[in-house]
Amino acid sequence: MNEDTSSRPELLGHVSNKLVLKLKIGGPTQKAIYIAGNFNDWKAADTRYQLEKISATEYRLELPDRSFFSTNFEYKYHQDNWDGVELNVFGESASNRVINLNEQDEVTDYVPHWMINGKYYDEQFLPNPHIISEHFEIPQLIKTRRITALLPHDYHKTDKHYPVLYLQDGQNLFDDYAPYGNWALDKKLAMMANKKQEGVIVIAIDHAKEDRIEEFTPSYHTRLGIGEGKKYVRFLSDTLKPYIDKHFRTKPEREHTGIGGSSMGALISIYAGLMYPEVFSKLLIFSPSLWVTPNMHFHFMNFYHPQNMRVYLYGGEGESETMVPSLRRFKKAFEEKASTMVDFELSIDPKGGHNEARWGKEFPRAIEWLFFKGN
Repeated sequence: MNEDTSSRPELLGHVSNKLVLKLKIGGPTQKAIYIAGNFNDWKAADTRYQLEKISATEYRLELPDRSFFSTNFEYKYHQDNWDGVELNVFGESASNRVINLNEQDEVTDYVPHWMINGKYYDEQFLPNPHIISEHFEIPQLIKTRRITALLPHDYHKTDKHYPVLYLQDGQNLFDDYAPYGNWALDKKLAMMANKKQEGVIVIAIDHAKEDRIEEFTPSYHTRLGIGEGKKYVRFLSDTLKPYIDKHFRTKPEREHTGIGGSSMGALISIYAGLMYPEVFSKLLIFSPSLWVTPNMHFHFMNFYHPQNMRVYLYGGEGESETMVPSLRRFKKAFEEKASTMVDFELSIDPKGGHNEARWGKEFPRAIEWLFFKGN
């Protein structure tokens, strides 16, 4: 008589009925680590699901009988409670993890970053805001402007020199009371610093309010007329950058100098990069208003002599029907002229809108790629 093996999983090819979770974390922690999920009604700090510490950055949880759980095992890691839930590498809420228990009995996960007391950043890593002047003189335009430096949190504790990023629309970068929201740039920099990433000095240049459009429009025939862009970018290159390099511990070389912005601020940043490629080698371009001058590349490419440059382009399909196609056309035209001298990263968000919060979300990705990836 043949033996019935249906109740003996080891004879059906199953090595074990256990579920094993292995976890690696981005840095040591003194806090306990747990999982919560659809198996315990998402209860935090459930001691039945506390991971065992194997080393400073390695943990393990073994569940002896996975047959008690539903086929789709959904979970998240957290420290102590939900105020310490896992985040992704860019400090954003991590998606729920899902295991198909019919296909997997052992998984290795990685958590790069944790929420700290309900915040995605640690306050001790916030940059030091330094108002250079409320009325910094712009001789090219016969105007003044507020200029602010966001210095890395350890700037006054070390003698290090830092790369520099010049950003437009300073009012919208880290002011919690900005009327249209802000990038939360200070908090994003703190989150990045907590990852032990090398610091960056950010120079925030306030826009000209009612004269913003005129200053950010290139100085040739555009759909908005002839703007003051040439004078403005000359101010950035010839006046502001020398001042910053003289008064702060910067890495002044072009390979450590970037410029960027969003919307019209992105347009003028492209213009600055094309006008002064010997000054700026990294362009952070979020949702540029390319409709103002669709053929900007033709205006420059006849005499532009490309140098090594990185350009991070971001756009959301939720902004307009033309945003993403315009970005793709610009990238293609630039690459055809500049060949391999220019390295592009094109980031497209299918639902991305035209707003400060979305640009702030993109900022860590852009900075990491522009300044640190492959360097």
